[in-house]
Amino acid sequence: MNVQDLESTAKALVADGKGILAADETVPTVTKRLNALQIESTADSRRTYREMFFTTPGAAEFISGVILYDETIRQKSSSGVPLAEVLAKQGIIPGIKVDTGAKPLAASPDETVTEGLDGLRDRLKEYHGLGARFAKWRAVIRIGETIPCPRCVSANAHALARYATLCQEAGLVPIVEPEVLMDGAHTIERCEDVTGAVLHAVFDALFEQGVRLEGMLLKPNMVIAGKDCPKQASVREVATATLRCLRRHVPAAVPGIVFLSGGQSDVLATRHLNAINTLDTPRPWKVSFSYGRALQDPALKTWQGKAEQFKAGQQAFYHRATCNGAAALGKYADALEGKGAKAAAGAGGAEWHDD
Repeated sequence: MNVQDLESTAKALVADGKGILAADETVPTVTKRLNALQIESTADSRRTYREMFFTTPGAAEFISGVILYDETIRQKSSSGVPLAEVLAKQGIIPGIKVDTGAKPLAASPDETVTEGLDGLRDRLKEYHGLGARFAKWRAVIRIGETIPCPRCVSANAHALARYATLCQEAGLVPIVEPEVLMDGAHTIERCEDVTGAVLHAVFDALFEQGVRLEGMLLKPNMVIAGKDCPKQASVREVATATLRCLRRHVPAAVPGIVFLSGGQSDVLATRHLNAINTLDTPRPWKVSFSYGRALQDPALKTWQGKAEQFKAGQQAFYHRATCNGAAALGKYADALEGKGAKAAAGAGGAEWHDD
C-alpha cells in the first residue's frame, strides 16, 4: 500500500468544484430505468447509456471520478476503447462498486447487511488491473419505530471497515457509504440521531481495522426528514443539521465528504449541497457530491434511447454537472437552472434506489 498515492487520489476526487458520478447501478436496476422509457436493456444499450455520460465534452471540468459496475468496467466504447481508459484519458478517475448488495439481516428481516467480503481481495486486485483507482461499498440503514437495532449498525460498520482495509491494501481509495434511507415518516431530528450513531459506529470500526483516514472518502446521506414526514425541513435546516452531524462524528483527517442524493430531486440535491457549502460553520474536509440519479435523470429523460437525442442528453448531463460543480464551491444560484428550476425542485425522487 502506497499511502501517498492513496492520499493523492482521495484529494483529486474532491478537487475544487469537482465531484463523482455514480454510474454503478446493477444490471437489474439500470434495466428497470431503461424499461421505464421503453428502451430495451441489452449490453449494447447499457454501454451506450454509460458512454453518453463518459464522453460528454467538458465533463472533466466538474467530474473527478466515475463509479463503474462490473459489467461496465469490462466493456469497450463504440470505438473499441475500454471505458475505464476513455475516462482516464480525460483526467477522470475510474472507480468500481465492489459490494454484492444488501441482504436481509438474520433475525431482523426489516433490516439488511451488505455482503461481498468473500473473495474481495482477489476482485480488488483484478479491478486495479482493469484501471480502477477507487472503490465503493454501500451499507443500507432503514429508520423505523424500533430500527435500526445496534446489531444492524454494528454489522454494517464492521463490513465497511473490512472492505476499506482491503481496498487500501490493494492500492484503491475506499469510498465508505453508510446510507440512512429517507424512506419513511421520520422527522429530521430522528434522521440526525440515527445518522450520528451510524457514523460514530463506522469510524470506530475504521479505526479498529487500521484504515488510514487520509486515504478514504465518506459518502453519507444528508440529514433530511423522511419523504413521508408531514413536516419537511427547509434547505437551510437540512444544511445546518447535516453539517452539525458531520462535525460531531467525522474526523478532520478525512479529506472529503461526497454526498449521495438518496432520492432527492436533481435540483433539490444541488440546493442542499450549495447551502452546506455556504454556511459560516467551518468545514475541515472538502464537501462535494457523488450523485447517481440526481446527475443521470435529466440526461436519461432527454436521450430516451434515441441516437438523434444523444448529444442533447449529454448537454443535460453537462448542465447538471455544472450546477453541482458550482454547489461544491458554494457558488450555485437558481439562475443557473433557468425557468424549469422551480418545477424540477418540487418533483419527487425517482422510484428506484441506488445499489
